[in-house]
Order: sequence, then structure tokens, then C-alpha cells
Amino acid sequence: MALRESPFANGFIAGLHSLSWWLIFPCFWFMDRMIAVCLTTTLEKKQRREEECYLGPLRVFFGLLIFLALFVLTAPVALIGFLMWVPLQATRRPFIYSQRTTTNPEEGAVKNLAEGREGFGFVTANLCLLPDSLARFNNLGHSQARANLIGKTIVQSVNRPQNCVVSPSSDTMSHCSRDNLLASSLYYGSIDSQTPSRPCLGFDSSLPLEEVVCESGGGGVGSNTNAANIIVGTEQNAGESDIAPDAAEVTKGNNFNQNSDRCKAGWKSQKLGDVPWEISPLFPANIDFVCLQEVFDKRAAQKLKDILSPTFSHVLYDVGIYAFHGCCSSFKFFNSGLFFASRYPVLDASFHCYPNGRGEDALAAKGLLSVKVQVGRNSQKNIVGYFNCTHLHAPEADGEIRNAQLTLVSKWISDFQALAKRDDEIVVFDILCGDFNFDNCSPYDSHEQKHKIFDDYRDPCRVGPGQEEPWVTGTLLEQPTMYDEEVLTPESLQRSLENEAVRRRFIAPPVGLDGGSCDYPEPGAPWVGRRIDYMLYREATLSQLCKTEIEEFTFITRLAGLTDHIPVGMRLCVSVNTEDL
Repeated sequence: MALRESPFANGFIAGLHSLSWWLIFPCFWFMDRMIAVCLTTTLEKKQRREEECYLGPLRVFFGLLIFLALFVLTAPVALIGFLMWVPLQATRRPFIYSQRTTTNPEEGAVKNLAEGREGFGFVTANLCLLPDSLARFNNLGHSQARANLIGKTIVQSVNRPQNCVVSPSSDTMSHCSRDNLLASSLYYGSIDSQTPSRPCLGFDSSLPLEEVVCESGGGGVGSNTNAANIIVGTEQNAGESDIAPDAAEVTKGNNFNQNSDRCKAGWKSQKLGDVPWEISPLFPANIDFVCLQEVFDKRAAQKLKDILSPTFSHVLYDVGIYAFHGCCSSFKFFNSGLFFASRYPVLDASFHCYPNGRGEDALAAKGLLSVKVQVGRNSQKNIVGYFNCTHLHAPEADGEIRNAQLTLVSKWISDFQALAKRDDEIVVFDILCGDFNFDNCSPYDSHEQKHKIFDDYRDPCRVGPGQEEPWVTGTLLEQPTMYDEEVLTPESLQRSLENEAVRRRFIAPPVGLDGGSCDYPEPGAPWVGRRIDYMLYREATLSQLCKTEIEEFTFITRLAGLTDHIPVGMRLCVSVNTEDL
């Protein structure tokens, strides 16, 4: 049964909800601007020093007075809207489902697994798209402009011509991906021509992909849009920026060409140390699923949905609960911040809110979003996959809360899959990802590192509790230095992550038992930094005929200057024994 798009059962309740929010919004916006005008990011301070602008105090003083006056004037109307808005939350489903309608009834679904194999790409990223005033506490501002640029950046990156960049996701694509590229494009969610990827120099869409030749240089690939252009308030059209770095700058690990042949040859055993990896200034070109965290701002979520939906035609956004609801005893002012975009149809979805939030985290409805998607169908059965995304409790000192939330995650995933399971289905992947807010190298996080969920799901970056693979890099940037020249562009951030000495300056260090920064417990181990963004998978819940193998694992620097996290991506090759179907 298809999901209903509206979070409300009927149009009358939806209309009341819209009315109540528009009564609240002016007052909310004036309060947001009143606080934001008093907070300045380090990039804005640097720009004002360079421009020798000394009007900052006057701007703060008069801005504060104007927005305070407007806030007071609109507060009575907002109170009426708030009294309408609160009781309506009890009738709201905890997400909005957006689906682009097409004339193809099977859009987004591959009819069959070509030669018994198929690749699926996944990406997770924390975007810190809070209301502007709150984002500035994380040294980030201009949430609406950042959302617009992030959405366009993702779309242009994944829609670029496949032979533009030397990476596992483009012109050295594995046979598993390349063999199914044209077939998959026939059934993916429709790609609207209004949001095209920028073609390479000399690109002819009539040519077969294997014959496309891209020339490097200022016209098509090689340079990058500086994030400073957007963060300081002057929005640049991402469609006019160059989107691909020099091919020679893409860093590879473990010789991807050799590893990618495994998917063509069929299933073989794979050690975690043999994972093909890269640090890339682009998003992979063949992403199928995108999971985002901290998309708390409603307008930012709407912008992302509008921009991504021509490529990812199935979107779940505004995920979470508000006010007093269910098992969550504290009042929720913000949703969960989770955002899910898929090229494939969503069959079922469920959200659970963590009941044990504390402090500022209790104001948001953080929880787990579980989704079941249909990725194909053969003559007998549907081909489906499960995708779970979450954002755990943030304060470092509350490890016991995160540990309890991981236990809830394991239970809720099992409950969802038990209810969603059908006999006429083949399950080909089971993914868990998100911002876990603990790492695998800090002694302070040792309790969470040993949680049983890591026995159920495999972490490609992890050797064991407290020990990372030597090629792994941290994903949490130090906020005070995130606008330094060494990390402000995708290419410069990529180079900094490749160099261990430089990486130490910009990636958050491990947390010691005393709560302060520390070095690794084992002398001589590579310095990784805090990796709190995870992409996990498991095979135990898949159909007996299926096995999975990692095609690539990617640390993505494309959003340098736009968020304080480094997105991560993973591509799985699914092998199915078609003879037994």
C-alpha cells in the first residue's frame, strides 16, 4: 500500500495546521533574526577585517532594536497560532512524504537484477540546518542559502556525466555499476530537465557514455566554488559554478580497479581491511539514497526537497514529532532533523522518538527513521531493501543515554522489519547510518564502542572497539578553524585530510577519560580524529540467496565551508543466486 503524502488524515486539519504555523512564523522569524544579528561567524569577522568595515556595532545595536520591536508586536498573534498549533500535533503523522508522479508505473524500480548483481549507493551527512541564530552557535550561518547551495551541489554532482572524473563512481566504475547504468536509468525516479547537471566541455548527450570525453580546464572541470561566497550572504547560483575537481586530485585507496572486478566475477570473501576507499571532493555519481541529519529548519527542508526531488523522486522530510506526543514527556520545539531522499519508491516508513533526551537535546524529537524501499521486481517477487537513519544524543558526557538509544535502535529496527516483512519479497540490503555522536577512538566513548549493535551491523571503518582502520579519517571538523584556507574548499579539505599532520589541526581530537582531548591509547597508531558519522550494513536479515560486498567507501569533502561534518558514502554490490529464484 502506497504511503499517503500529507501528514494529516484530511485537508481540513492540514489547513488549520498551515494557518496556525503562518500565525506563528513572523514572530519566530523576528526572534531568530534578533538573536542572529548579535552572533557573527569567524568567516564574517575575517571578511569585515579585510574590508575594514567598522559598522558592526551599529548594525548589531539597531538590528537588535528593530527586531525586538517587531517581535513584541507580533507576539500576541503568534500566541493565538501556538494555541491552535499544539493540539493539532496529536493528529500529525511524524513525516511528510513527497513523491514525483511520472507516467512510468515502475519508475525507480529495476525490473530484475542484471546477471544476478546490482550496485546501490548510500550517503549520509549532517548539515547543521538549524534556524540561523542557532546555527551560528556552531559557527555556521545563512541556513536558507546553505540549504539551497547544498541541494544544488548534490544534484549537480550525482548527475554529472559519468566519465568526467576519475573515481570509483565515475569513469573507473566497477563492472557491477557500469553494466547496469543504462538499464537503471530507465527505471530511476525521473530526472527533471529543469535541474540538469552541467555538461562537460564537448559533451554530446547523443553519444554512448563510453565515448564521452571531457576536457579539463576552466570551462568545464577543474575549479571549485568557494563556499565563502554563499556563507557571507551573497548567494551564488550553483548552476554557474564548476562542479568537478581535477581528476588527478581524487585520492584512491587499495587500487579500486582491482577490487571492483570482484563484483563482476561474483561473490568472494572480503576482509574489512580490503575495503576500497577514497577521499573525494565530489559526491559519488551513482547515489541512490541520501540520509541527512540536522535539517531542523522547515524552510531549509522544503528547499532541499524541491531541489533534490527531480533526481531523488521519493523524499521523507519534516520527520519527527512536535509538542507533547507519545512516550516523549518533554515538549518538542523541533523535529528530529532527519531527511531521507531515494530514487526508489518507499513502501513503508516508521519513526520512533527517543524518550530519554536531556538538556538542549530534549527540545528536539531525535529518533530513528526506518524505511522500506522497493528497488526491483522479477517475475515472482518484489526486491526490497531496508534503510535506517538516526541522530543520537549529542552532549559528550551523556554516554549512558547514547548507549540506551542504541539499544532502542536495535529493537525498533527489528520490530519494523518484522511488521514490514512479506513472503513474496527478496531483501537485498539492510543499512543503518547517521550521526552517532561518539567515535571509535576516544577512551571517553568506550562504553558505546562495545555496544552489541556492532555485532549485528558491520562497520567498514572499524577493526574493533577503540580501533579504526588505518585509512579512516575523522568526520567532525573543529568549528573555530573550519574557514581556514586549508579546509575552505573541497580540494583544500581533501588535501588536508590526506596529510596526518595537517589533519590534526582541523579534525576534532579524541576525548580522554577526563573529558579533555587526548592522543590515541596505542602509540604509533595513525591519527584519525573523531569519526562520529557512520554507515553500517548487515547480511543476517537478507534473503538467503543474497550476499553483499562493499564496492567503495568514500569520505566526501564537497560541502567544505557549508557544514561542520564530512559526509560519508558507501556503495554495496548485491549478489543474488538467480538460478534458485
